[in-house]
Amino acid sequence: MKVKAIHLKRILAVAMIALLALGAIALTVSMTQAPAAEPVVVSAETSEVTDVAPAAETEASEADSTSGKAIAAGIAIGLAAAAGAIGMGLAIAKSNEAISRQPEAGDKIRSNMMLGIIFIETAIIYALVIAILIIFAL
Repeated sequence: MKVKAIHLKRILAVAMIALLALGAIALTVSMTQAPAAEPVVVSAETSEVTDVAPAAETEASEADSTSGKAIAAGIAIGLAAAAGAIGMGLAIAKSNEAISRQPEAGDKIRSNMMLGIIFIETAIIYALVIAILIIFAL
């Protein structure tokens, strides 16, 4: 059985989107890793415990983590929106072709197309929710 070129393109597009999404998740995880514990110096003379890491370094690491989260969230929602737009465009194009070939089946074709577009849009909304969770929950 021969695989049509259009099917190969779709498979490659889905694989590419999955790899980019995994990259965004890996970036988020690597940016949210807790920094290694800084050594604490104990003075023998005064028995005081002083922290070696100043507050500026902690603020800088938090800023880096926040920027990494923003980048990962932007990549995730951008990929979802791009993939959804491509999917919707293909669905509308194919339904228009089918309606032009069989005008009597136009109502069924149109209703199935709308159902498919709703599912695509739902996936994009899920990606938006995940992007918001990446920013605020991680």
